[in-house]
Amino acid sequence: MNCIALYHVGFEDLGEFAGPLQAAGYSITYQHAGTPLSETQWRETALIVVLGGPIGVNDTALYPWLVDEIAGIQLRLQLQRPLLGICLGAQLMAVALGGEVRGRKAGKEIGWSPVEVAADAGPLAHLRGVPVLHWHGDNIHVPAEVAVTASTPGTPCQAFQVGRHALGIQFHVEFEPAALEHWMTGHAVELSHAGVDLARLRADTQRYGAGLTQAGPALMREWLAGLER
Repeated sequence: MNCIALYHVGFEDLGEFAGPLQAAGYSITYQHAGTPLSETQWRETALIVVLGGPIGVNDTALYPWLVDEIAGIQLRLQLQRPLLGICLGAQLMAVALGGEVRGRKAGKEIGWSPVEVAADAGPLAHLRGVPVLHWHGDNIHVPAEVAVTASTPGTPCQAFQVGRHALGIQFHVEFEPAALEHWMTGHAVELSHAGVDLARLRADTQRYGAGLTQAGPALMREWLAGLER
C-alpha cells in the first residue's frame, strides 16, 4: 500500500506518524504540493496525508496550485478514499467540503495545551488530557453535517471526521519533539511577529512532548485499523 504525504514545507513531515504507517504496511512517498498530483494518484493511492505549512487556504492568488490541491482533495472526499489532513491540510479539507477558513480573532494559537475531545471522537479519545502542539492563526468552519470532534476555547473546530475515511486535525498531533528547532528556525518570522516566548516553547516541548509521542501514534494506529474495517 502506498501513502503519499503531500507537504508544503520540508520540516513539517509525518513525524511520529511515519512509524505506525510503516508498521501497518504503507510505503511512504513525499511530494511537494506545488507539484500537483495526477487525477490517478488522487483516485487510486491507498492513503493520502495532506500536511501543514505556513501559507493559507485562501492564498490561491499567490499560490495558484492550491486550486488544484483543493480540487484533488474534493475528488478524494467524493470517492470516500482514505484521507488525513493536518493543520493546513485540515483547512484545505474543510474548504473542499464546502466550509471556510477565517483568521482567529484571538490571534495566533502557538504552544502546548490540551483539546476538549468529543464523546464520540473515535481515535481522538487517545488525546483526552494530553497537551498537544498548536501552531496556527486561522479557524476552520466546517458545514453543519460534518462532525466536529475536538475544540479549544478560541478554536471551536480543532478536528473533524467524515465517516471512517477522512480525518482533519488542526493541531500537530504528528509532531516529533526532536524536530522543534527545525520548526522554530523555519517559522522564525511568524514566531517573532506573534510574540511567542521561545524559552517557554522549548520548556513545554520538553515537558509535554513525550506524552504526545505516545498518544499521537496510538491515535494513528486506531484510525488506520478503522480504515481496514
